[in-house]
Amino acid sequence: MNQNKLTTAIEHLKCRQLENPESLQEAMEERKERIAFYQGFSSDKLLTMTEDDFYKYISRLWAMIIWGNKKFVVDKIIADNGFDNVKKQLAELLFGSNDIIKRWDNFLKKIKGMGPATISELLSYYNPDEYMIFNGTTVKALNFLEVPDLPKYNYQYTGKRFLEVCKIGKQIAAEMKNKGIQDTTLLAVDYLLWDEMPSDSETAPVVAPPQPTTVVNNHQIQKSLHDEIKQKLVEIGIWLGFESRAEVKIAAGAVVDAVWEVKIGNMGKAIYVFEVQSSGSIDSLILNLLRAQSNAAVQAIVAVSSAEQIEKIKKELPENAIDRKKLKMWDFDEVTMVHESLSKAHASINKLALVPDGFNN
Repeated sequence: MNQNKLTTAIEHLKCRQLENPESLQEAMEERKERIAFYQGFSSDKLLTMTEDDFYKYISRLWAMIIWGNKKFVVDKIIADNGFDNVKKQLAELLFGSNDIIKRWDNFLKKIKGMGPATISELLSYYNPDEYMIFNGTTVKALNFLEVPDLPKYNYQYTGKRFLEVCKIGKQIAAEMKNKGIQDTTLLAVDYLLWDEMPSDSETAPVVAPPQPTTVVNNHQIQKSLHDEIKQKLVEIGIWLGFESRAEVKIAAGAVVDAVWEVKIGNMGKAIYVFEVQSSGSIDSLILNLLRAQSNAAVQAIVAVSSAEQIEKIKKELPENAIDRKKLKMWDFDEVTMVHESLSKAHASINKLALVPDGFNN
């Protein structure tokens, strides 16, 4: 970790707090209120939550601010996982007897729609001296501080990585305490990382994803990456105002990874098809794209892959097999960049509360 950069950030924070003590007090009170709210849910209370209780529990999270319609997201979590299973896994994550690495990895394996940002925020409220928020902003800030071996994709946000980041957070908290900062919980560390570190830095080191050590691990990594990109495509579509879904039958024998649809008055629909290719043979990709273009409503078919795989697709694609005007290529890194940018934009807009959420009491 670059000590000079950390020291500068802490000094900036101290100056801001001296200049505006009311803002400091307001931030501390907000943290205390959030901690009190979430610590009010014991294991038994989690297990006996109603769906309305669960909505109130989840919708208050900072991780949810990117969603204007939070009830849509909460209902989908329940539909995808089963409400009893969600409550059971939440109780195990927060109060289970296994170590945090096992609880973290188990939850992410068993529950869809609640990722590292969400569960790390919950853990930070239950134990703000032990756990910190672990999301893209955290990683970018730590990247700026030149912390090595940080994740690039969500599947790399493992329990082991989470514990390592929490240890780094404790080191930062100790430095804050040495510099006279009053609040040094890991939630306060998150405020420091959010407010004082550049979220995008040209000097930040480029982090390469870990290389698989076995064929089995490689298969698991590629599947995780495939699922992650597919989910990001669905979320991008939702944020852009499309009816956006994953795993859609678009034509006879063709189930594609993601689809964006938009209704055009009473004339029908325009459909955009996405197929994700993380590795291996492109035969199935080509076959699905061929079948998809047979649907007259399909306006574009998009092959989504790494830069290396895209070049392979271009070379192996049969001549005149697919309408080149409809065929598009989209790089994984560009998808990730667009997803991140849109999530930030929606978070900023939703903070304005221009459309009140009718389910907040």
